[in-house]
Parts: sequence; C-alpha cells; structure tokens
Amino acid sequence: MTTDETNQQEAANKKKIVILDGYSVTQGELTWREIDELGQLTVYERTRPEDVVRCCQDADAILTNKVIISAEIMAQLPQLKYIGVLATGYNVVDLESARQRDIIVTNIPAYSTQSVAQMVFAHILNVANRIEHYATENRHGRWTRSIDFCWMDTPVMELDGKTIGIVGLGNIGTAVARIAHAFGMKVAAYTSKPQSALPDYIHRTSIEDLFRQSDYLTLHCQLNEETRHLVNKQRIALMKSEAVIINTGRGPLVNEQDVAEALWNNKISAFCADVLSTEPPSKDNPILSCPNTYITPHIAWASHEARIRLIHTAARNLAAFFANKPLNVVTFI
Repeated sequence: MTTDETNQQEAANKKKIVILDGYSVTQGELTWREIDELGQLTVYERTRPEDVVRCCQDADAILTNKVIISAEIMAQLPQLKYIGVLATGYNVVDLESARQRDIIVTNIPAYSTQSVAQMVFAHILNVANRIEHYATENRHGRWTRSIDFCWMDTPVMELDGKTIGIVGLGNIGTAVARIAHAFGMKVAAYTSKPQSALPDYIHRTSIEDLFRQSDYLTLHCQLNEETRHLVNKQRIALMKSEAVIINTGRGPLVNEQDVAEALWNNKISAFCADVLSTEPPSKDNPILSCPNTYITPHIAWASHEARIRLIHTAARNLAAFFANKPLNVVTFI
C-alpha cells in the first residue's frame, strides 16, 4: 500500500465529528484543537434547524450547544452513536429517542459554577452600590458639577445582615451561598437537601417563607413543569417591596409579565437576569422596558476560563466514549 493509500485509509477510519454551533463557545478566540485530534472534525459556527441533517450526514458524533437534536433528526442519522451537549443542561436532546437508538448523550457538568456565581454578585453589587448609574452620570460630568466632595442621588446599601434566598443548592447555588456568607449575609435556601446536610450558615425553609424573608432572591433550580413560572404574581405578593430578584438559571423560571407589572407598581425594587424566556428576546418583551431592570445577554456561563474548561471536558467526554468508557452520560438519567 502506498503512503497516499495509507493516509486515505487512516482518514476513512477516523470517526466523523460534527460541531453544530461552535461560535457560541469559541467566540472566535478559542480553538477545537483537542477535539480535532480525536477524529475527522467539521465545525459549523451556526446551524439552522433545517440544515442539521445535511450537516450531520454520516457523523459518528455530534456536539451541540443550543441546536436541537430531535427524534426526527436522529431517525435520519443512522450512523450517529454519540451526542455531546456543550452545556450542563441537556434539554436540547430528545433523550427518550436517544435511549431507543442506543445513542450516548453526555453533558458538561460544573464547568461554569464560579463564573455564574460571580455574575450573581455582579448583579447584586450593581444594585446595592449603583455602580452602573454613577459611572454613567460621571461620564456626563455630573460629579464635576457637585458643590460637595461627594454626590449621591440614590441609596447605597450594605449586604452585611441582609437575607439572600437561594432556590436550589446544586453546584452554583452552593457557591452563591458561600460568597453570600463571606459578605455577612444571612443565607436561606429552598432545597431538597435536609438541614443536617447543609452548612450551619444555611437555613432551609419553605418556598413561601423564602419569598417572604429574602432581600435578594436568586434562582438556581432546574427548569421543569413544577418550577416553570416559579416567580409569579402570587409569590411576588409575598415579597418585601425593597426585594431584588436575580435569575441566572433559566428564563421560564420567571413569569416575565408578572415581574414587569411588579416593577411598574413598585412591588419589588429591581429585577436582574442573565436569561430570558426567549433568546434573543423579542423587542416587545415587557421586561426590557421596565424601570430598575438589569439584563445581561446570557453571558454568565461564558467567561474565558469557563469556556476553556468546557472545551477540555467535551474532548475528554468524546475520547472516553471512543474508548468505550463514556463519562458524564445523561442518556439514562
């Protein structure tokens, strides 16, 4: 066999790997080198739903972040044996269909824990200290016109002694609790974990009491039928008027219309979110035009460090699958 023929045979034997929405992870600054070394890699920066089957023909493995892999798509890809979700949540894959077809599905757990917890406090500190407000005013020369050495037109609040209510104590919720405790905050949580399994500084409570007592309420639970619209008009009515809601979990945990009405009617003092029910949001989303609303465009997970960890874990997951020792499998959860 000639050298060219050998190279062609080796290429034919390589597993075919397709990444469907690579840009969301790399942002043009990171590479897929670790995954490229595992097989014959094709990367699409973005893929429209109608193009998924065409892009994945003959693929042994698909990696996806937000592109949906449905039962219909799997039925048209008989070669497919692996789906790697480039995120912790895996609701973009029809798991039941994957089980029926013996397709292994994996996810990337805990890669962005510290990044998301940091974003929670970036929002909290922005509200408590009004950093955005004062920086904007000073760019317009407001401080230079002050007759006093300092200038204030809003309250600036300490976190020490305030109560943070955390819905869900997984990796991120637990990290948020630790940071809150370091700030001197009282930490309450709604969690399935028993009180005996929690640190002494976390007080387990009911969901209703959590809404009642929280100065800052932050959401870190899974999205399912029980938690959809967890934050709604009835629960907001339990809250302090000076309370702040922070959502870095999933957009549909919040009834956005109810929150919008609460903000306009001063039922709560602020709403901070990194996620919305539809992304990107429609221009008529009621939250976008509300007073005291602080929205970041789903970037809490996306620190440079977290994305490097994501790519490394995705490569490790795929290599383990090719070695018949799969890691982080969610197919049978």
